[in-house]
Amino acid sequence: MSNFPKKNEKRGHTVRKTLKYFFPAAWKFDKAYFILSAVNVIIGAAVPFPEIIFMPLLMDSLISPERSAKTVITYAVLMITLKVGVSMVNSVLSNHLKKYSHKFYNFVAEDISQRCMEIDFALTENKDALDQINRGREGLDYSDGVYGISTAFFTIITNALKIFGAVTVLAFNAPWMLLIIAVLLAVSAVINSRKNKIEIKYFGELSKVERILRYVLRELEDFRFGKDVRLYGAADTLIKKSNEQADRIMAFNEDRENRKFPLDILDTAVTAIRDFGTYLYLGALAIFGKITIGTFSQLVSAGSTLNSSVQGAVFGYQDIVKLCNYGYEVVKLMEYPPMLQKGNRRFEDLKTPHEIEFRNVSFSYPNTGVQVLKNVSITIKAGERLSVVGLNGTGKTTFIKLLCRLYDTDEGEILIDGVNIREYDYDEYMKLFSVVFQDFKLLSFSAKDNVLLGAEAGDEAADAMFEKVGLLGKINSLPKGRDTLMFREFDRDGVQLSGGEQQKLAIARALYKDAPVVILDEPTAALDPVAEYEIYCRFNELVGGKTAVYISHRLSSCRFCDRIAVFSEGTIKELGTHDELVKLDGGIYSEMFRAQAQYYV
Repeated sequence: MSNFPKKNEKRGHTVRKTLKYFFPAAWKFDKAYFILSAVNVIIGAAVPFPEIIFMPLLMDSLISPERSAKTVITYAVLMITLKVGVSMVNSVLSNHLKKYSHKFYNFVAEDISQRCMEIDFALTENKDALDQINRGREGLDYSDGVYGISTAFFTIITNALKIFGAVTVLAFNAPWMLLIIAVLLAVSAVINSRKNKIEIKYFGELSKVERILRYVLRELEDFRFGKDVRLYGAADTLIKKSNEQADRIMAFNEDRENRKFPLDILDTAVTAIRDFGTYLYLGALAIFGKITIGTFSQLVSAGSTLNSSVQGAVFGYQDIVKLCNYGYEVVKLMEYPPMLQKGNRRFEDLKTPHEIEFRNVSFSYPNTGVQVLKNVSITIKAGERLSVVGLNGTGKTTFIKLLCRLYDTDEGEILIDGVNIREYDYDEYMKLFSVVFQDFKLLSFSAKDNVLLGAEAGDEAADAMFEKVGLLGKINSLPKGRDTLMFREFDRDGVQLSGGEQQKLAIARALYKDAPVVILDEPTAALDPVAEYEIYCRFNELVGGKTAVYISHRLSSCRFCDRIAVFSEGTIKELGTHDELVKLDGGIYSEMFRAQAQYYV
């Protein structure tokens, strides 16, 4: 018993936090829903009472020696008219309120998607964060968001009003009936609580399994893996993996239903005992002349209303607890703690070039324990072109990710204009960089949208970027020009550009952002050295006076840069101009240059 307050406190905290997130947001989104729901609460509470009020009058009139056809008809018409009228209004309002289900679901789903795009990038590789994202999405599905939780909430209020009316009727004529109903409903509430705990327990255990299944199914449906699936016969393996996870989910569900089955049987037995006790008690009152036949029917109806209303209120509360446990996963996602320290310092002028300094920077990816960068120090002057070279796994891309604040350093600091980057406003800081990564992504939207990304600029702005990267002729040749969709996810007439054309489109996007620091992180690695050199040279011309960082395995992109940083074993081993480094006997750069000379000399 000593643990009960703690459990109750935790349950109350979960419910409060969930309601505090869902209800104010939904109220701001659409107030009409709550106004209609309040009206529907009153109408819904009135539904059983025309029969409770007029049925005993009607029955007593029928068996009365002085029965009057006019009186019987009057009571019947009043009862039916009120009952049908109230029920129809209740149905109309309920059906209208159901239309909000998808609206509110999409509203929260968009919130979740927005949150996924805003969380620190480092968390996208964090297992706990990924699990929380999955639980958040499942929590929305299981709770049905605002509509599901609010429906349970308003159901409690409706049932509370019904309980008040039914108790008033019973208290005057059959007070002991209240005790019978209360005891047996308490037993039903305990049984239902146990069933809800089973549901919540299995919800948590299923989350991980369902995330794995979604991943496998997503890979099966992703045409980007089509070549590998066919060439390596991977379809059977992926299908086997999906079947394994599906079997695990079925086993979870079967085990859950097996555990709930005895409780379902017990609940049915309790209901039967309650009904038997009710009729036995009221029958005795009627036999001994304590109540009339009309009153008997009234009390049966009131008892039935009380039973269903108390049960509805208790189960509604338990449903809110259960649904809020599901919905709380959305709240936890929204409040997921950041990994990066974020300041509020602003830049005096974002567009001017800035000096960048790495000062004794070391870094390991989370949960790996492997140091990728070790004591890296370098200053990149404003407007300088820096080429970063080195073999795979030497820390080149990590160097860029730290500069872009996708991760924070473990040791040392990165400074912009002499100020630690952690002090800057994060959103404003991100405006400093236009980056094209090796694994850049294009969207299945139009060519124009891929460059402008929602900016309210005209077609001329997009065409100017296409022309700068030498892609305007290709774009104009497409079926719908700049409005042609990339890929075929949404349009069977979508276009699959070549690798080089996609790279040019990604570079056009970077140029349109017009950031003061421009970075190319091996986006042309799939091209031959000559094609890569041409793209880098053209891009270098377009950069103008901006600071630029070029990363490449190949040294063709280095010769026009002011300096070259040679990464090896997680640190900068050599730093200087091309002419300086190529003269270093036994140097890393000079050896790489000689090995690749046949491709670009």
